[in-house]
Amino acid sequence: MVERELFHRGRCVAVLLYAPRQDQVVLIEQFRVGALLANESPWLVEIVAGAIEEGETPEQVARREAQEEAGCQLRELFPVYEFFTTPGGLSEKITLFCGIVEEPVPGGVHGLDEEDEDIRSFVVGVDEALSMLGQGRIDSGIPIVALQWLALNRQDLRRRFV
Repeated sequence: MVERELFHRGRCVAVLLYAPRQDQVVLIEQFRVGALLANESPWLVEIVAGAIEEGETPEQVARREAQEEAGCQLRELFPVYEFFTTPGGLSEKITLFCGIVEEPVPGGVHGLDEEDEDIRSFVVGVDEALSMLGQGRIDSGIPIVALQWLALNRQDLRRRFV
């Protein structure tokens, strides 16, 4: 008999906030206990994300989380991928979106008090974000997938939205 451990997380949403006119992205930084236990800095650079609650659509969650975690209103939202984050032991499946923002909101501290969130948002140019990725300064899987997707689709997005 094989015994396996599974942490059930459910469905979640992540949103890459992109301002094509300025060619900038909004990133966030927040505390992640898993990194602390790995003897690394627990403050990871990520993108906006959150769990889908009962009765919500992924699109509703994307818009809600963009506002809660980064203070951004989305002009347009479209799906990028659906993927499992860690299927060897976690049931979480992510719906990844690209959220177009007219102008990124300047950085700040966001999040909900009732969820004990201290989320720092900041705006960087796409070239800088990709440089951070190449230097290993972004080491969480979801933003890695999102930024690599943006690197492949950036010119098409700029033609479409600028």
